[in-house]
Amino acid sequence: MSLGRSFRVLWGANATSNLADGLAFVSIPLLATSFTDDPRWIAGLSTLYALVRLFVALPIGVWVDRVDRRLILAVANILRGVAVLALAICVHLGIGGLVLLYAAYAVIGTLESAADNVAVSLVPSLVQKDELDTANGRISAAQLVADEFAGPPLGGFLFAIAAAVPLFAMGGLWAAAGLIALALLVRRAPTSGSVATTTGASVWREAVAGMVWLAHHRLVGGLALIGALASVGYMLAFSILVIFAQEQLGEDGVGYGLILAVSALGGLVGSFAAARIRSRIGYRWTIVASLLTGAASLLALAVTNNGVVASALLAIYILHAVVWGICATSLRQRFVPDALLGRVNAASRVLGLIGLALGSLFGGILAGVHIVLPVATGGAVFMICAGLALAVIRTIDTD
Repeated sequence: MSLGRSFRVLWGANATSNLADGLAFVSIPLLATSFTDDPRWIAGLSTLYALVRLFVALPIGVWVDRVDRRLILAVANILRGVAVLALAICVHLGIGGLVLLYAAYAVIGTLESAADNVAVSLVPSLVQKDELDTANGRISAAQLVADEFAGPPLGGFLFAIAAAVPLFAMGGLWAAAGLIALALLVRRAPTSGSVATTTGASVWREAVAGMVWLAHHRLVGGLALIGALASVGYMLAFSILVIFAQEQLGEDGVGYGLILAVSALGGLVGSFAAARIRSRIGYRWTIVASLLTGAASLLALAVTNNGVVASALLAIYILHAVVWGICATSLRQRFVPDALLGRVNAASRVLGLIGLALGSLFGGILAGVHIVLPVATGGAVFMICAGLALAVIRTIDTD
């Protein structure tokens, strides 16, 4: 199915940007190890990245609703490219160090938040409502291929040549993504005065308007809360997965990497299957079935000690996560007014980030009791999510 020229442009910009993200996933931590061997400073990069995205999400949502979204997508990617190219030059010349890396990573996190929100907000302007699942599935597939399969090994290979090489590649890819985005021809839907941003209104007042809308919409608000709870369930298991692989499955670093690679294949299947499943059984049962699948996969994972079985179960888990994510995103794009979409995306994202933080915290605590406890608890959380989804979508026609 062809989704039109404008969507292909957005897909191309996203795919190019995602490849840079995949390079960064490996090369940034490797670069940090060249500056310090203190694990606290290395782990601190992830903490900084999460905090930056949390604090900038709401104001970015306001600007996504205020400004031409095509322009934001282009500028955010070009500026990411410029920032990383500047870092690459400094690394090549031996200027700066860990502090400069932290500063660059904060800039990257901020601009990535803007680019991600805009990309989701643009899709309804580019395709028809009945094409949203297919469009989101194609974006998800490109992201998985770039982030999980192509980017990380390429980043490691380039870093082996020289520390600055993957940085130059990342900067070039992000700048190229920005230039591609300039080719977008976007027609935004007419805005209603009741939900549009107001000239002169404070950023936080407009952000609150998005949160209020989300809180009062049964379906979209309910799915946002389910998403936050699902984030807790996800991070309960995945925050300690590397230790689980070592202690419960008896896998070394290579085995753990293979498990993650196989699990990503499940997400790729889910990206192409989501639209077809939804068209057959509707949003309600697709979401409920996917969440039950996530629960079953984690509960089974908690009682296995075989690496091959664990790989298959994690592939099933990632398949569920992708199908659930596509459906939840498509429903938000269907029901949120265009003039509020950036702010509602941001509010939903904040809830998800809070869920990830809580899941990571409790995952560590429960693992201290027994290594399988966080995984089993994550499965139980997804059972609760499935029940909530059954109730939230019960009386609303979404198909």
